[in-house]
Amino acid sequence: MKRVTNFLKLVAAGLVLASSSMAQAADGAVKAVYHFADGVAQASQGLRNINNHLNADPTVKIVVVAHGKGIDFLLEGAKTPEGSPFSGSIGDLAARGVEFRVCNNTLVARKIDPARVALEAKVVPSGVAEVANLQAKEGFAYVRP
Repeated sequence: MKRVTNFLKLVAAGLVLASSSMAQAADGAVKAVYHFADGVAQASQGLRNINNHLNADPTVKIVVVAHGKGIDFLLEGAKTPEGSPFSGSIGDLAARGVEFRVCNNTLVARKIDPARVALEAKVVPSGVAEVANLQAKEGFAYVRP
């Protein structure tokens, strides 16, 4: 019985190690997907989190996926709750390697012309599917500010 218990402990430890290393790129860099779905207040906080994350770990690979009200900060003319344009922060983060992805289902449902989406952002078929794929297939850690 003791052998079985020790074996199960080893298996559990191996699973923890495997899952923690999944959120690393081939070069050892951490990969994180930031999920925005709640509007400009969340986006404002999330962009600050991303800046802090990059300052702490400049090698991190970050993808922002937005759907629902979470896309609003990526639309032409979007402003922070304080009234500053989001465009400067988006451009700065994109220059640091952050990728932005916008849900096409949201654009269609809300009748938003894709031309209104920030140039730094890529339109993907489904924001929720994008988050799931990044987590399950590409080993990204999930972050929701």
